[in-house]
Amino acid sequence: MTKQAIRKGIIGTLQKLSDTEKKRIEQKLYEHLFQSAIWKNASTIGITISRGFEWDTRPVIEEGWKQGKTIAVPKCYPDEKKLVFYRLHSFNELETVYYNLLEPKPEEQNRLDENQIDLIIVPGVVFNQNGYRIGFGGGYYDRFLSNYKGNTVSLISEQQLVEELPIEKHDIPVQHLITESGFLKK
Repeated sequence: MTKQAIRKGIIGTLQKLSDTEKKRIEQKLYEHLFQSAIWKNASTIGITISRGFEWDTRPVIEEGWKQGKTIAVPKCYPDEKKLVFYRLHSFNELETVYYNLLEPKPEEQNRLDENQIDLIIVPGVVFNQNGYRIGFGGGYYDRFLSNYKGNTVSLISEQQLVEELPIEKHDIPVQHLITESGFLKK
């Protein structure tokens, strides 16, 4: 199967979740994340603003702020195919860009280099047990993670796990996977 076909199948599965089931899974994901050492030891966390069928990242961001953590949100630069993270102090600092994505308004004083971020919560659609993933098709995270030295984690449902994925030489696996049952990969 192609990456596109695998991605489409899992997105279809996730879109069929009832609101109740989605919220139940999210609560478990948050609990496991907030109790983890990688969360507790991180002072600066990189995370996207979720939308649609994705696991809601706003409660993660709000908990980070509540605990005094620095939250960094990426902005995509399509011409260069790269991500740049900016410190987010408030949801009011976001703007709607292409594909209705919410991204930070790129103010230079809020820009963070990858070595300033302790933990990146990496989005994705499909994962294997080794942390390899299929994201949304732009390759932005693989390029960013190729030089990133901090911790990486993905919050996923067990429904997003597959036995085999087509892996390319530029693909970078996520270090940790958290499912509704707990850590799958430490």
